[in-house]
Formats: sequence, structure tokens, C-alpha cells
Amino acid sequence: MKVYTLAEYATMDKEPEILFWVGCAGSFDPRAQKITQALAKILHHAGIKYAVLGNEESCTGDPARRGGNEFIFQMMALQNIETMKMYNVNKIVTSCPHCFNTLKNEYPELGGNYEVVHHTELIQTLLDEGKIEIKDGAFSGMKIAYHDSCYLGRINDIYESPRNILNKLDAEIKEAPRNRKNGFCCGAGGAQVFKEEENSSTETKVNHERVEELLTEKPDIIAANCPFCILMMEDGVKSKDKEDVMVYDISELIVQANDW
Repeated sequence: MKVYTLAEYATMDKEPEILFWVGCAGSFDPRAQKITQALAKILHHAGIKYAVLGNEESCTGDPARRGGNEFIFQMMALQNIETMKMYNVNKIVTSCPHCFNTLKNEYPELGGNYEVVHHTELIQTLLDEGKIEIKDGAFSGMKIAYHDSCYLGRINDIYESPRNILNKLDAEIKEAPRNRKNGFCCGAGGAQVFKEEENSSTETKVNHERVEELLTEKPDIIAANCPFCILMMEDGVKSKDKEDVMVYDISELIVQANDW
């Protein structure tokens, strides 16, 4: 499976249907790279003409802005906007809700106007249009507990597409005690993943508390839709000595169900 860059498309005098924004986690973190590979397989099997920026993709600037460095954010954003303008980018898909939020809601103020979709939205559309299917049997008899990502859910009000996808799996889908608008953060939002935790009145880490909630549903799998959430959930599962409970991105579940 060949993944082309926008530069390679340009040499062929062609343009892809969509830019796959990989993001820093999806590019460099070994665990998140598996999510990147899963989404690439889905796009490939759906027959979508897509491309990545490759070495021309820079961080969206989200961590810099959340950490308080507006200057660095604008430098990174403007660089990315100029790069995408050069390739006439109009539509973007990303598996990272942090990148999704920044590209969709914060780049327009700097002149970067795109149709930005999260990968769960795109996957639901592909399923609805019959461009991909989900084979029966892969998760038969299993319980899947779903964790809402803050940047997708509470910040962008996207709750249904991930649930619609999960409901197409032959598994029992369980909601966390705190979900949707009342969802509970995994602890990695707002650039927190890049710094030490602050002192708090409780010794319980945020991600450990969240995983403890999810484990009350006695799941076989914890499903999420964000590379940072996946990392935090996996750490929490290990802290509870529950490594038999697997943590997957929704795209990975689609790939597993179809044995791609």
C-alpha cells in the first residue's frame, strides 16, 4: 500500500480528494503510528484518493497555544497554511481531535479555511455510503467501553459518529459513568502530555481515575478516538494491573473486524 505525499501528487499534475493530516503523535509515537496505519488502510480500502504532507507537515501549534506561547503557535500555523495553500488543500481528515480542533476552529482566523473532518466522521460516512463494510464476528460476545475525547466531544459536540460506528460492531457497547457533555478528561489535554502534573488535593492521577470508571463496566476493550487518550488509557490500564483489557482507537477496531 503506497501512501503518496502532496509533493508526489504535484509531480503527477494531480490533486488528491483529501489531505490526511497525520499529526505529531501519529508521526512519531510508536503506539499512535498504529492508528495512522489503520486510517491509511481504511482510506485505501474505501478507494479514497488521499495524500499526506510528509516532511512538509509541521505541528499545528496546538501545544504551544495551550501552553501560553501564542507567538510560536502563529509561526507554526502560518507556515502550515502557506504550505497547504501551495498545494490547494481544501479538505482535511485527521485522527487527532487536537489537530482537528486547531485546524477547524483556529486556523480560519489566520486565513486557513478548510473542510476539516475527524476520522470517525469520515469512517461513518464511508460506512453509510457502502464504501467500506464491517465483517460480523470479530468482536462477538465482547464488551467495549467507550471514552469520549474532550476535544472531539465537549469542545466540538461530536458524539454520535463514534457511537454509530461502534454500534455496527457485533459487541456490547458500554457507556462510561461520565459520558458525552459530562465526560471526564483522560488528563492529556491542553498540552498536559508534555509536562509534569501539578500538585493536587488527591493522589489519584486523572487518567487512573478515568480508567477506573471504565473498568466498572467490566469491558474486554476500551475504545477511544484520540492518540493522546489511547496513551493515557493504556497507562491507566497498566496501573490497575488490567493489561488483559485492550485499548484501541475506533479505526483499529474497523481494521481488526475486516482483517486488513
